[in-house]
Amino acid sequence: MRIECIAIGTELLTTRRLDTNSVWLGERLASLGLAFHRKTAVGDSREDLTMLLREALTRSDLIVTTGGLGPTFDDFTKECFAELLGVDLREDVQSREDMLAFYAARQRVPPASNFKQALLPMGAEALRNPVGTAPGVWWQDPPAHPGVRIVMLPGVPREMKRMWEEQVEPRLRALAGAATHTLRMVVAGVPESTLDERTREARQRHGHLDWTILASLTQVELLARGADPAALATARTDFLPVLGEDLVGVGDGNLEDAVLAALKARGETLAVAESVTGGLLASRLTAIPGASEVFLGGATVYSAKAKVALLGLDALRLAQEGTVSEATSRALAEAVRDRLGATWGLGITGNAGPSAEGGAPVGALFIALAGPGGTVAKALTIPGDRLDAQLRGMASALDLLRRATRIG
Repeated sequence: MRIECIAIGTELLTTRRLDTNSVWLGERLASLGLAFHRKTAVGDSREDLTMLLREALTRSDLIVTTGGLGPTFDDFTKECFAELLGVDLREDVQSREDMLAFYAARQRVPPASNFKQALLPMGAEALRNPVGTAPGVWWQDPPAHPGVRIVMLPGVPREMKRMWEEQVEPRLRALAGAATHTLRMVVAGVPESTLDERTREARQRHGHLDWTILASLTQVELLARGADPAALATARTDFLPVLGEDLVGVGDGNLEDAVLAALKARGETLAVAESVTGGLLASRLTAIPGASEVFLGGATVYSAKAKVALLGLDALRLAQEGTVSEATSRALAEAVRDRLGATWGLGITGNAGPSAEGGAPVGALFIALAGPGGTVAKALTIPGDRLDAQLRGMASALDLLRRATRIG
């Protein structure tokens, strides 16, 4: 099956917003043994969109669009498809009722323009939106294109994901044939190239599986796909000693999930003191349901004044040792652990740029972990831009804690 994704929105062609929808959809398709053969982003231009849709209808069996289903003047995905295929738009009664109920629950009256969202091309079926007002569209065998399926989804990720999981994926599962299973192994503290080299022999032993390595700023994922769950289970057993302590976990979840799970299993707690990461560490932890069982809280102490006022660091010592130093990271970890009565305290400070600060070069970071056995610290030099330094610093701090709290 040839599958094409079209992401619609001028904002996707600038630096304002990334197209994360197609990445997520690609992962969901892979679980069905399917894959995109083409992905395209197009701006809010009727002419450009119509041209792209016309081409897609000639080359793809399944066309998935995201965006352009809203109530405003630049939302015209359905209109372009309808005009191109020579059908009229009709109001879907259920979609109108869903919209009225959505607004009534919020004690609001929908603007007249919103009812545009309830219009569907003749012959198409509405995909109900449980978390928004724009229904999606499932259109099978549109005029003059037998065997083609069109799926139109909102661009809002949480709306798109719910519709796909609950209404689109079940339909596609019947078309996908034999299910494809995935083995996902998450690794931290190891560069992608090192992981590639280390696992080459093991991957060759399991060459009948489809292997992929995905690297991000915070972790590396090693993925194997195949139709036989037993073969994946054998590969998992074979890879455990190869990955060793660098293995964060197998299956769903990421570095922060593993840290919280380990702390919960040990009955321990965590507090954090962040300078260079500006609250990013606490944000990643609190995004996980149940984090409050483990994570007590933290302090974003970006300035020297905040370090003194909120955590009680000594101003003279701070001036002498510098805000970006191993000594300061240790002081942060110990102070926040003591103030919140946590089992563990993480402290992170550094210089993410764009210029040298207090004698510390750009990319210099210091992480410290204070715990029952004392305090350990780690110095890092992270090349790249500001976000690189913050994300990698955050991940390094979590990985330092993960390794200290490993069970077994």
